[in-house]
Amino acid sequence: MLHIDNNEVRKLLLKGNFGLEKESLRVTPLGFFAQTKHPFPGNHNIVYDYCENQTEINTPVFQSAEEAVDSLYGFTQEIQKKLAEMPEPELLWPFSNPSYIRNAKDIPDGAFDPNKAYERDYRQHIQDRYGKYKMCLCGIHVNFSFADELLQADFACSDFTDFQAYKDDLYVALAENCTAYAWIMTAVTAASPVMDSSYYEVYNLGQTLCTGLASTRCSELGYWNFFAPLLNYKDIKSYADSIKHYVDMGLIKAPSELYFPIRLKPPGKNLLQKLHDEGVCHIELRMVDLNPLELAGINVLDLKFAHYLLVYLASLPRINLSEKEQVECIQNFKNAAHFDLNAVKLDLPGEGVMSIAEAGARLIDKMKDFYKDFPSEVMEVLDFEQSKLYSQEKRYAWKIRREYGSDFVKKGLEHAKKQQEAMI
Repeated sequence: MLHIDNNEVRKLLLKGNFGLEKESLRVTPLGFFAQTKHPFPGNHNIVYDYCENQTEINTPVFQSAEEAVDSLYGFTQEIQKKLAEMPEPELLWPFSNPSYIRNAKDIPDGAFDPNKAYERDYRQHIQDRYGKYKMCLCGIHVNFSFADELLQADFACSDFTDFQAYKDDLYVALAENCTAYAWIMTAVTAASPVMDSSYYEVYNLGQTLCTGLASTRCSELGYWNFFAPLLNYKDIKSYADSIKHYVDMGLIKAPSELYFPIRLKPPGKNLLQKLHDEGVCHIELRMVDLNPLELAGINVLDLKFAHYLLVYLASLPRINLSEKEQVECIQNFKNAAHFDLNAVKLDLPGEGVMSIAEAGARLIDKMKDFYKDFPSEVMEVLDFEQSKLYSQEKRYAWKIRREYGSDFVKKGLEHAKKQQEAMI
């Protein structure tokens, strides 16, 4: 854990690095999936994911949340301009839940390099196991690392003699603490409470469904494995080996198929052997919905909250979750994706059962005490997030259900057009 009583460490505590990934769907003005080729070939910042019409933005790494969101906005603007200028103009769908889907053939397969047979086979495996429709659920991944100067100052306070070993220990402990508490990110950023009926029933287009969820992709209906993965947080090698164990058992085809809200990433390409041999570079949070109320797709205050949460959790003692508690923690993430946070419960390690709203408010109270001597901006962010838990009408999911709870796709297209016009 971070040595927050050390003056040098405390002075550097909020120094960090931010990178964002954002998935969005390209759709026609009628709300159907675009069938055109990815319009940004060769651009390593704008790629596509499982579907050819699913653009994915990968921002560079920045030293502030504002710069990362500004970069995301810039790439989104580049996409919007390109789509508006196409021979048959397209729109960037601003919601995590998809627009109309007539059937599975409506979802265009990504045109991957035919020479890369593994990529093709892997995506076919994912499609066969989880269904093609889930590939259309979009979101934002937050990548964060502590600044080297902070880590070096903290390393000097530690008993470690090897810097990478110290760094790995810090991130593995953080990942375990996040497993216990990062469900709050789902609770405060959920923004996908409505869905078109065609997602659940072939050719049944145009009926808007409110399923009682605030985030479909983070709920039981989203991307989860068919088992509750139990990870070993003893050290980085044990962590990597516990993931490899599921690959060896055949429960997952590759480490990337471990659908867990938190991931530890190595430097460079995300390979398990690199994580095992070279250690941790950064932590990834995968539970943030697209926010259609923001042109960039994310509110900078939510990114700052993620930062403050990670710093806070890295400053706590390691929780040492039992296997039973790990299973309960996975369920907590799914419960936090529900619409009414006062009606759904979670079981916190060492704290017992309470509503998501109460647990979230309590957690932020603890963060407020932790940050009481920090600049007022920190407290403003914490107040902003806590207000969503005290007054659920301030949550994105509540606002979106009120606005798009009927004629989701029709109204969503109007919103997409307004966003495009605002950015070109």
